[in-house]
Amino acid sequence: MTHRYFKYATVFAAVATAGFSAQGAEWSDTSIGYRYGTDFAEPFNANAISKNILNLNHVSGYKYGSNFFNVDLLLSDEKDPSSKGSTNGAQEVYVVYRNTLDLEKVTGKSFKAGPMRGLGLTAGFDFNTKTDAGYNSKKRMLVAGPTFMMDVPGFLNIGLLLLWESNAPYSTFSGISTPRYSYDTHPMLTLAWGIPFNVGSLPLSFEGFANFIAAKGKNEFGVDTAAETNIDMQVMYDLSSVLGASKNSLKLGLEYQYWKNKFGNDSSGAAGSGAFAKTPMIRVEYHF
Repeated sequence: MTHRYFKYATVFAAVATAGFSAQGAEWSDTSIGYRYGTDFAEPFNANAISKNILNLNHVSGYKYGSNFFNVDLLLSDEKDPSSKGSTNGAQEVYVVYRNTLDLEKVTGKSFKAGPMRGLGLTAGFDFNTKTDAGYNSKKRMLVAGPTFMMDVPGFLNIGLLLLWESNAPYSTFSGISTPRYSYDTHPMLTLAWGIPFNVGSLPLSFEGFANFIAAKGKNEFGVDTAAETNIDMQVMYDLSSVLGASKNSLKLGLEYQYWKNKFGNDSSGAAGSGAFAKTPMIRVEYHF
């Protein structure tokens, strides 16, 4: 069922993006970025993995809401091999798209209440493709649910989304290709934020996301999944004025990812320590 819904989501994204383009952006921010760390982890792999990650990110606002699009290209070292016996590292592409309708903009009514600035309805999808030795993930996931927009400097959005996820892995160790398998529908509490602050005259921002994902039933091998926590946060320094560039055009910072029970694999079970990543990174972004 999920693959059919995924096609609908792709159409939805195309229509939403086309509508946004036709109406014109009220604001937009596009960036390319690079991050690097030496302590990444993958389930069923006890090695510390180095990864170079390139990304393209776009966020924009239009008449009725906002769009978010991000694509990461993740390049592992040989500790996460591309196939059985390979000395080349795995490669992965991970794509996220979200469209949030701002109900105040749609209805003309205010939803401001207490610490909440507004209320939205979010829908979108994730998908990935990875070439590696053990799993070769081909994830497809639809998401939908309400988003609460909090009244803070910058932004803090809190969403309660339902997830419809499927995968169709292939192992180069066993040579077995698993038919596409759909997990149980499950919820996710998700936060995304970008909050500017200063230390003296130093322009900084605290940015990131946190996903708290419920267990999604049994995986495609009949094993129970575990609840998942993925927190990725960074403190970024705006280098722009030092280089004579416009504000927020070049940022440099430190990032940290805490990812327990990665992809729903229980880190206290067979997936081992590789399902629990605690990864510091350096990060640089160019905004245009």
